[in-house]
Amino acid sequence: MVKKQKIIIDCDPGHDDAINIMLAGSSDKLDVLGITVVAGNQTIEKTVKNALRVCQYLDLSYPVYAGCPQPMIRARQMIADDIHGETGLDGPVFPELTRNAEDIHAVLFLIDTIMKSEGDIIITPTGPLTNIAMAMRLEPKIVPKIKRIVLMGGSYQMGNVTPAAEFNIIADADAAHVVFSSGVPLTMCGLDVTRKVLCFPEIVDRMRKIGNKAASLFADLMTYFNKSQKEVFGWDGGPLHDPVTVASILEPELLKIKPMYTEIDIRGLGSYGRTNCDYFGYSKRTPNVDVAIDIDVEKFWDTIGAGIKAYSA
Repeated sequence: MVKKQKIIIDCDPGHDDAINIMLAGSSDKLDVLGITVVAGNQTIEKTVKNALRVCQYLDLSYPVYAGCPQPMIRARQMIADDIHGETGLDGPVFPELTRNAEDIHAVLFLIDTIMKSEGDIIITPTGPLTNIAMAMRLEPKIVPKIKRIVLMGGSYQMGNVTPAAEFNIIADADAAHVVFSSGVPLTMCGLDVTRKVLCFPEIVDRMRKIGNKAASLFADLMTYFNKSQKEVFGWDGGPLHDPVTVASILEPELLKIKPMYTEIDIRGLGSYGRTNCDYFGYSKRTPNVDVAIDIDVEKFWDTIGAGIKAYSA
């Protein structure tokens, strides 16, 4: 019997975060130890509620932990209500929420779980990195015990909030600096690859035809997401950013990776929050991040489809 890979999902749901939870939830290759939530796509109150809604709707029993409500240093919390709407998960109609978050703070859960582990846990952050960075600062002993961090964030090319910066990084660049400079093995699934998996209407139709509860949720989520992406960026299909993380764990050949020395700009003005990736190795510094530079688009959508089909009803 193949041993399941232990993961912790750190997220800020968010339409694409919801589908990432969906993908992980139906896999027999993963052991999801918990879901830690951070403010990002919406306020912490809303993102926690959204994580609980998705788990309740899909009958997933994962514990959900509320985390940091604002960045480590900057006073203002950035949200993405232009993309994800007033609730952070606009579009689907969920039944009344009966589940609650756990009492323990997400940062304390991360520390406790990683310290008790055998160094076999992968963390998959798909929002600002505040929870992860705070855990590293509060208990540095967790750093060498993290197997790998596979995150959605950054870009070695163009941003999506500013010309330089991607949302998850600029929302808490100081936290990103802590994580990227920590020495933990790190895979960055940035906009360079996530913009290649555009969820065109024919993809939505393909998934809807699977005909189960997960398929309906996917279609409802992506119908709204595509509408907002069209209004903001002019695309007919929204990029399904966050599920690239879990999909790449399930399918190790999904991504083409290039190791690069990468640092976060936390001092600039126009380029604040940029992931400065030394693509050509100009700096002669040892690469510290495995940066995704290409993705097998067909395999990605097959993986999403298989994840949806794995739900029984």
